[in-house]
Amino acid sequence: QVQLVESGGGSVQAGGSLRLSCAASGLTFSTYSMGWFRQAPGKEREFVAAIRWNDDSTYYLNSVKGRFTISRENAKNTVNLQMNNLKPEDTAVYFCAATRDQYGLTYRGKYDYWGQGTQVTVSS
Repeated sequence: QVQLVESGGGSVQAGGSLRLSCAASGLTFSTYSMGWFRQAPGKEREFVAAIRWNDDSTYYLNSVKGRFTISRENAKNTVNLQMNNLKPEDTAVYFCAATRDQYGLTYRGKYDYWGQGTQVTVSS
C-alpha cells in the first residue's frame, strides 16, 4: 500500500532553518504531484507548497514565498521542503501528500494520500 513518511521536523529559534523530507513507497512516484500542508493547534490544515509531477512547476503559500523551497528527487522517491528564516507563525505539524492530479494543487481535497506529519516548532 501507499506510504508517505515525513522526517526532519524539530525545534529551532526564529531565523533558523529546517529541511523536511517525505519518503514515498507503494506508488509510481514520478507520476504524482506532491504537496506540503501544515496544521497549527486549533486551525485548519493549510496548503504550504506543491510541485507538479509532469513539469516540476512549484506553488507556494504567499507567506512562505522566498523562504521555503520544495523539490523532488524521483530516483529516491523523495520530496523535500527547505525552510529558511523560520518564524514563530510557521509552528505546526507538517504533512506531505500525493495526488495524480496536475491542477488545483493548493486544495487539500485533491490529494489521495497523506503522511502522519512531523512537528515543527519555532521559538521567538
